[in-house]
Amino acid sequence: MRCPRHRLRGRSCLVSGKRLAAILPDLAPWRSSRDFRLLFFQGVVTFFGSFMAMIALPLQIKDLTDSPLAVGAMGAVELVPLVVFGLYGGALADAVDRRRLIVLTEAGLGVLALVLFVNALLPGPLLWPLYVVAGGVSALAGLQRPALDSFMARIVPHDQLTAAAALNALRYQIGAIAGPALAGLTVAYAGHAAAYAVTLAGFGVSALLCSRLSPAPPSHDAERPSLRGVLDGARYAWSRPVLLGTYAVDLAAMFFAFPNTIFPFLADELDAEWSVGLMYAAGSVGSLLLGLTSGWASRVRRHGLLVLFGAASWGLAIAAAGWFTNIWPVLVCLAVAGAGDMLSGLGRSTIWNQTIPEELRGRLAGIEVLSYSVGPQLGQLRAGAMAGWTGTRSAFWSGGVACVASVALLAAVLPKLVTYDADTDEDALRRRAAKEAAGAPAS
Repeated sequence: MRCPRHRLRGRSCLVSGKRLAAILPDLAPWRSSRDFRLLFFQGVVTFFGSFMAMIALPLQIKDLTDSPLAVGAMGAVELVPLVVFGLYGGALADAVDRRRLIVLTEAGLGVLALVLFVNALLPGPLLWPLYVVAGGVSALAGLQRPALDSFMARIVPHDQLTAAAALNALRYQIGAIAGPALAGLTVAYAGHAAAYAVTLAGFGVSALLCSRLSPAPPSHDAERPSLRGVLDGARYAWSRPVLLGTYAVDLAAMFFAFPNTIFPFLADELDAEWSVGLMYAAGSVGSLLLGLTSGWASRVRRHGLLVLFGAASWGLAIAAAGWFTNIWPVLVCLAVAGAGDMLSGLGRSTIWNQTIPEELRGRLAGIEVLSYSVGPQLGQLRAGAMAGWTGTRSAFWSGGVACVASVALLAAVLPKLVTYDADTDEDALRRRAAKEAAGAPAS
């Protein structure tokens, strides 16, 4: 017979285990979907390789020009292809097999990585191919992301969408932490070509993983990609204040407070050139820490509040980073900013997947691509121009303050985003019923 002390100890362990399970990430999507597992591993590989190139590319432009405006101009080069191909990619995702589209675009990204690799091997690397590749990557990403995002909504049960968003963010952060940290070291000790070689290998492995996904053909009555189809998706988004709010908040936060392109110049000012890779990785560390303790997010129903609070936290942390003159507090601020960005992203992703009808999922995913990609591109240009005009640190803090102010304004003019509730929102309930009618599990 066990003594009372042993029984109390067993109960204490049980309670501790339940508390730990409530904090750790919810693995239900991982257990319920083979395709989700494939996309998770694919994401880890491709994000790692992509971030190697994402860091090596601006560093190479900086080495060739020593101009913050030239680095920031990457945002302008990427903007038009992203807008055009993001919208077209959304319409395409509703009209073709999404798996095939994902595989082809992943292979295309590998070809562009090969161009960067070959250019870096030249005795005198050329500047213009860097901008051409940046625009090409933007175009292919615009084509691919709607297919990837709409694919996720199809393979994950309705009640697991927040958990899936958290796990997706984790795969992103794994690559976003390891990629930048190793990219800085790789470029410093092995050169740009070595970083691009890792990117090329990553896209090759990723394409193979994507080819093993289940087919995702369009519905039998799907329309051919057309401008009218794109406009139908835009009209639907315009008629939904909650969706408009998620797009607007993200655009504002990224436009005003996305200073990544001037990290190398801030590192120079702080006499910490060695920290460039850490600065790019710090935000992902904060996001990863939040993701590893995201079990509570599956129980949240007011996802609009996550969007607003996360974006405001991002802006405050970026503003604070601009005030410090020591690298370590700056890195802490960037980590806090990353946690805020992930919090906002969880809310946005869940609202999108809970409310958008399947027949419009690709086209709305194209608009989503614009909302969370155009902002950073314009933000790079803003940060580079502001740094050249008023200084690097002022580009940080002024953008952070403007971000917080814009989030507060949007919360005031879009009250439906503030009051969104997954259990009562009409679009969320309609989407759940449609998945159940189609035979897909809602829970």
